[in-house]
Amino acid sequence: MAPPSLSFETFGNVIDGKIVQSATTRRTLNPATLEENAEAPLCTVDDVNKTVQAAQKAAKLWAETSWEDRKEALSGFIQAFEERRDEFAQMLNKEQGKSVFWAQHEISTALHFLKGTCQLSLAGETIEDTPQGKITTHYSPLGVVAGITPWNYPVFLACGKIGPALLAGNAFILKPSPFTPYCGLKLAELGVRFFPPGVFQALCGDDKLGQSLASHPDVDLITLTGSVGTGKKVMAACASTLKRLTLELGGNDAAIVCADMDPATIAGKIALFGFCNSGQICTAMKRVFVHESIYDQVLSILVNIVEAEGRKLQAGEETMISPITNKPHFERTKELFASIEHDKLKVVTGSTKPLAGSKGFFFLPTIVDNPPDSSAVVQQEQFGPTNWGKAPNR
Repeated sequence: MAPPSLSFETFGNVIDGKIVQSATTRRTLNPATLEENAEAPLCTVDDVNKTVQAAQKAAKLWAETSWEDRKEALSGFIQAFEERRDEFAQMLNKEQGKSVFWAQHEISTALHFLKGTCQLSLAGETIEDTPQGKITTHYSPLGVVAGITPWNYPVFLACGKIGPALLAGNAFILKPSPFTPYCGLKLAELGVRFFPPGVFQALCGDDKLGQSLASHPDVDLITLTGSVGTGKKVMAACASTLKRLTLELGGNDAAIVCADMDPATIAGKIALFGFCNSGQICTAMKRVFVHESIYDQVLSILVNIVEAEGRKLQAGEETMISPITNKPHFERTKELFASIEHDKLKVVTGSTKPLAGSKGFFFLPTIVDNPPDSSAVVQQEQFGPTNWGKAPNR
């Protein structure tokens, strides 16, 4: 059977089972080419209220639907999503900047997560059963859940919220990043074919939208993946109604390389997990502490790997290096690179300047050797294609 029709040319909010256009729209840029993407809707406060109202109504009926029926609906959605995976990957390439290869990888990871979710259960448990009494556990849906997702992995991180929320019997409202709204809107549009109206909705808007959902009295849970700064704002907005809140925020992750590691093996892993998606991953290796006995070997091999990726990037070939996804973050990354230059840190490969001759938001993968702990590149989460190494005893 042919997959359901889904156009990636026009985009609208998904409210109460309908595709709703807005009077005001905006466009994002393809970060690799700086070409404009399609028009995306900008929802209003009235749209938010209608969406939450529809979710409230739908949540009651969806909670009464059996686990098996909810699983069947989610399984149908997953199959249809998988049948359109190439189109989602192409759209992800345009809006986020990943190469088609890495976009396909993100889609595969999202599908794997959704399929795994379908294998879960929440059966009740009898804790105590005696003549004096019986104690059992039961799990009830919360009601209306709103998911706020970031721009670095917009499909995978959305699916990480969509699947569990829907299977557990909640109505779900997706709020994708304003920099990468397109795939999220299409996931919800696809969901219209499998879930009752109001069960899975999506709204596209600016930063005010997240605040509106977080402070809305009829939203029962906010789940956010984003920066620490955004997390603080959303937590403050949630406090006004004491609603439940789940935060997955950034981090300045370090790798520690012991003396008994094989330099070639570990350097390859550092390169992949430090520079993939241009380091725009919350769990990416951003700081590398290497035992002094193998430091020079690891650094030399790592430099060779990232220089090869840099040459591919300059030649326009397939590489692990992606563009910086949006202009505000590109400007922030330029400031961080400028601090490397200002502090006269030792750059062993790469450049503190944007990639010359490129139309997109590109930097070469860059490695800093043994920077002081007080430097910005050490203190801050870089979220860009830069890394640094240090031998602790040097």
